[in-house]
Amino acid sequence: MVTNSESRVNNIAGVPTVGVVAVVAFLALTAWAATVAADGRPELWKVVGIAWTAFAAMGVAIPLGARADGGHAHGLVWAYGLAAGAMVTSAAVFLLPQAFGLHPRWGGFGVAAGIVLGFGAHTVGHRLTHETSFDHTSLEISAHALAAGTIIGIVYGNMPTLGAFLGVAIVSHKGPAGYAAARRLASDGGNPWVLLLPAAGVGLTAIPASIIALPPDPVLNALVFGFAAGVFLHVAMDFLPTCEIGGDVYDVAHTTDHAHELLDSLRLHAVVSTLLGGLVVFVAWLLVA
Repeated sequence: MVTNSESRVNNIAGVPTVGVVAVVAFLALTAWAATVAADGRPELWKVVGIAWTAFAAMGVAIPLGARADGGHAHGLVWAYGLAAGAMVTSAAVFLLPQAFGLHPRWGGFGVAAGIVLGFGAHTVGHRLTHETSFDHTSLEISAHALAAGTIIGIVYGNMPTLGAFLGVAIVSHKGPAGYAAARRLASDGGNPWVLLLPAAGVGLTAIPASIIALPPDPVLNALVFGFAAGVFLHVAMDFLPTCEIGGDVYDVAHTTDHAHELLDSLRLHAVVSTLLGGLVVFVAWLLVA
């Protein structure tokens, strides 16, 4: 049990200290990136914009999720579905062709490694959280944000012509993820504002990683871009709104008197929302192209 004195030490104005530190560090990195961009690295503005989009999406979702009291299953399914559909389509359209164009075989191995290792890290990470006293929800989502930020930074740092639309689509899941995590933390008696860490996490690693220059080796670059595509595909598939017992959607739906009937209905919404998320990316690509 946390005592009052421990609570005062670990919180600043009701916000966990780790969240405050993350936001301050994010602001400092943003200021540094602005200086570097002004000195001849304008592509950093894309990284900064993507990082702040992720921060804003999760930052807005935190209070919404913390105040949710049930009956929001449809909204959660649509949020997950739109984000997953957009992420799958974006990775398939913008990252996979780049990886395969550099080297078809090694790019494919990179994709496979990203999917398999992404799954392995998620599974093992979830197991390891059971061995600590920290909340597993915030730890998992923070680890994912930091890893995703690293990949985004490397990709955009080495592909300055890459449009910001891909990055925005990739971090679009921060909204529904933040909503679900905040709702779970609040229902378990935790402080949902600890999620300021993963909200800022993309920027904390993306901005420094954007200065890493890969050597002009097509095999290495194919592996890197393939791995990035594989990781994002894994994340996208993880966010597919599966309306099964034990998932985030069920946690919301089971508060009703007809949970199983509601899940049957939500499955149709899951399919439609995912398709629509992919269609939005397709239409946006047509307009930009």
